[in-house]
Amino acid sequence: MKRFSAGLVLMLLCTFSIFAQNKVITVSGRVVESDTKEPAAQATVQLLSLPDSAYAAGIASSNQGWFTLPKVKAGKYVLKVSYIGFRTKLVPVQLSANATDKKLGTITLDPDAVMLKEAVITAEAPQVVVKEDTLEYNSTAYRTPEGAMLEELVKKLPGAEIDDDGNVKINGKEVKKIMVDGKEFFGGDVKTGLKNLPVNMIDKLKTYDKKSDLARVTGIDDGEEETVLDLKVKKGMNQGWFGNASVAGGTEDRYGSNLMLNRFVDNSQFSLIGSVNNVNDQGFSGGGGGPRFRNSNGLTATKMLGANFATQTEKLELGGSARYNFSDRDATSTNYSERFLQNGNSYSNSNSKGRNKNTNFNADFRLEWKPDTLTNIIFRPNVSYGKSNSYSISESGTFNGDPFNLVSNPNEFLNKIFWGSTDDPLEAIRVNASNSESKSEGQNLSANASLQVNRRLNNQGRNITFRGTFSYGDNDSEQFSESLTRYFDDNAKKEDDERKQYTTSPTKNYDYTAELTYSEPIARATFLQFRYKFQYKYSESDRSTYSLIPDADKGQDWFWNFGDGLPVGYEENKDRDLSKYAQYKYYNHDINAGLNIIREKYRLNFGVSLQPQNTRLDYKKAEVDTVVKRNVFNFAPNVDFRYRFSKVSQLRFTYRGRASQPSMENLLDVTDDSNPLNIRKGNPGLKPSFSHSMRLFYNTYNADKQRGMMAHANLNMTQNSITNATTYNQSTGGVTVKPENINGNWNAMGMFGFNTALRDKRFTINSFSRANYTNAVSYLFNDDTKINDKNTSTTLTFGENLNGTFRNDWFEFTLNGSINYNFERNQLRPENNQEPYTFGYGASTNISLPWSMTLSTNITNNARRGYRDASMNKNELIWNAQIAQNFLKGNAATISFEVYDILRQQSNISRSLTADMRSVSEYNGINSYCMLRFSYRLNVFGNKEARGNMRHGGFDGGGPRGPRGGFGGGRPH
Repeated sequence: MKRFSAGLVLMLLCTFSIFAQNKVITVSGRVVESDTKEPAAQATVQLLSLPDSAYAAGIASSNQGWFTLPKVKAGKYVLKVSYIGFRTKLVPVQLSANATDKKLGTITLDPDAVMLKEAVITAEAPQVVVKEDTLEYNSTAYRTPEGAMLEELVKKLPGAEIDDDGNVKINGKEVKKIMVDGKEFFGGDVKTGLKNLPVNMIDKLKTYDKKSDLARVTGIDDGEEETVLDLKVKKGMNQGWFGNASVAGGTEDRYGSNLMLNRFVDNSQFSLIGSVNNVNDQGFSGGGGGPRFRNSNGLTATKMLGANFATQTEKLELGGSARYNFSDRDATSTNYSERFLQNGNSYSNSNSKGRNKNTNFNADFRLEWKPDTLTNIIFRPNVSYGKSNSYSISESGTFNGDPFNLVSNPNEFLNKIFWGSTDDPLEAIRVNASNSESKSEGQNLSANASLQVNRRLNNQGRNITFRGTFSYGDNDSEQFSESLTRYFDDNAKKEDDERKQYTTSPTKNYDYTAELTYSEPIARATFLQFRYKFQYKYSESDRSTYSLIPDADKGQDWFWNFGDGLPVGYEENKDRDLSKYAQYKYYNHDINAGLNIIREKYRLNFGVSLQPQNTRLDYKKAEVDTVVKRNVFNFAPNVDFRYRFSKVSQLRFTYRGRASQPSMENLLDVTDDSNPLNIRKGNPGLKPSFSHSMRLFYNTYNADKQRGMMAHANLNMTQNSITNATTYNQSTGGVTVKPENINGNWNAMGMFGFNTALRDKRFTINSFSRANYTNAVSYLFNDDTKINDKNTSTTLTFGENLNGTFRNDWFEFTLNGSINYNFERNQLRPENNQEPYTFGYGASTNISLPWSMTLSTNITNNARRGYRDASMNKNELIWNAQIAQNFLKGNAATISFEVYDILRQQSNISRSLTADMRSVSEYNGINSYCMLRFSYRLNVFGNKEARGNMRHGGFDGGGPRGPRGGFGGGRPH
């Protein structure tokens, strides 16, 4: 490997030396908007040779408007610069061999008169604008309450969804990174951006599929593009300091405060953020699109402090961040589930309570250097460290009949048998009962880095790239656990199972990759692309479990003395059946070949990746001491086709196939019975699986009518997918899980989005329709049935969100409604078929009142119907409200009173349905409370024009009617 690396470096140095001597000419400059002097991000820059106007070179400007064209020969040219919403500009260019570096300076683009006239007349920004494959949302078209964070704005975007864990999907695609003015914000972390970026600093939001560093530089599709949300800061706010701070307290012992301080100057950014709260990071929800039965999943208190910076010159981009996070989660839940079997059903109920504390520190850095116009170097290191401390206690029971037929709340009787109760209404159907308790501590350290060096070898698209990565991880954890399981079926012939254990699980891993890519032009705008990647992975884990005996002499239970140390001589009681050692060594070669065809109207990229793999596993557990070797050959085809009808209309189709192998431990014929009610086995006969993923996307936009349409269609299916075959033991109530291959798992999804402004542009309508079909197959059987018995569960879902909005410079009113209808079918248990649906309707308003006062309120009725469980069929009328008063010079300070769930009707219930079971869970949470909040905004801008923009409807509020406060407005868009 060392010889290979040395030879590669020598080849790269020689290549750089030879081609650096070509006497060709570099053309560079910057594109800005003439009226605002803002950079024209991603403007199309083309160099056309004279006299025939033939294409010579082209590129898109950076997010700061800079461009550097591939080197060309001397001669007469014309530079063509085009940018949506602005007039195309033609600049004559004379290139001489005596001057190898031609700097064109700043090129200004004039706004399109027709579009500007329309905007001035309506004084209302379009909600959504389509620019090729980018959706751009205007923040001024979505009113949010005073002091709202980014999360509240994203909730209002057409097609946007935020789940209870803070994950964001826009038009069905999960957002992986948040960026500010094209630069990663805290490493792109989505949750950090959602909770800490104030809405009143945002001008526009763009969502698009961002290519990886490798694909962006080389044009070789590596299948690693990710959907990002890119925020553009309001005009003038990149010339000084700005920020905000708030502190709040409320009923139910709720509190929250945050701080954000920014310095944006030209191409440099610095941000300092901090927050502390115990409201599960819940922000004021100023409206929304229909039913949302939110799950608090416990009470969480968080603390966060971080710093982020980014800077850019023509040749160098730097960025990085550091974050400290602490969370303390207190969760209580009740659960009941029904497992579908070939012979009868099994029922389980449980109560659980837990406390989890996590502390994390993360730091990341990014460097992109362009020492000359042909070379690009990207370096990304990062490191993280974390500690965790958790405690949990649970009680559960399994029944051979539905316990709800005997008592109204079976969860009240789960623990009675452990306290000697003689009154047990569930005695006739009990199979088992279990109590468990555990405490654990852990810490982890990880670090990784990547280096990418790209060199363009000519101006026709020939380039070569080297990329290397390295990562390291070191995790260590220890756990004390105690459990008691009782069996009630005489056929079980099992005594009570009592366990007291101490477990340590140290794990270490590292891996590195070396990758070389090459692109060769074979015709006009047609490229052959080759890639070779070598990867090595190593991991080692050593789980040791010890049986513990209480110290009878001291009369103490070890469990309640977690910090007092372990009993003397505990090492002698190592449980070899529950301990294991595993060492992995993994070698992978990835050989990829593809063809990339680029034309004015379409782009086609297709190829195939061949991946020979070699894996070695050293494994020790009880009597098993073995070495397993595996050699496999995977392949992965891919197709990406894009057709552009116009700059605002395109069709895209992608297909990706992926082969995947079962884990090595799944292939071992070993049994893990550390949990007597959930025994797991390996399966040496597992086959590899192969997944197919297809996606079709179309969008279009009419700027004059502010009308946009978007459609998605996805299909995913897996051959030989690996599922867990579950054998249910009717005597013990336990299950034995074994991985098996199965066919028939697939799902299809379609979405259609439509938004338009009416003739009076103050009225807008948004519609978002979706349909989803899931075919889920799993093995379901008792211990006396055959393994080929299986069950199929299908779910067909139709959904529609519709809302209409009226807005002007001081008032916004929205009516919204939605419905989600499900057709759930179960082949094995048709009596469980149901057609549940949820629907919601409501209204929200944001009003700018006189005396710099604002009022925001929303009320939505959420309803469930069609569930077999009658307790699920209910209405929840959710009403939130906020009134805010701005004061001090420039409305710099705000005091607001916020009320959540005024009618106290919100619950925390979730349900799931799969091919083998259905379950319902309910969690603790505080949904109804009041808060009084004080906020202060700091604005110190560097020039008079910027300060003027902020006073008139920018960051400080104001609006086109002067300093009456409210939602802003400023210059019409």
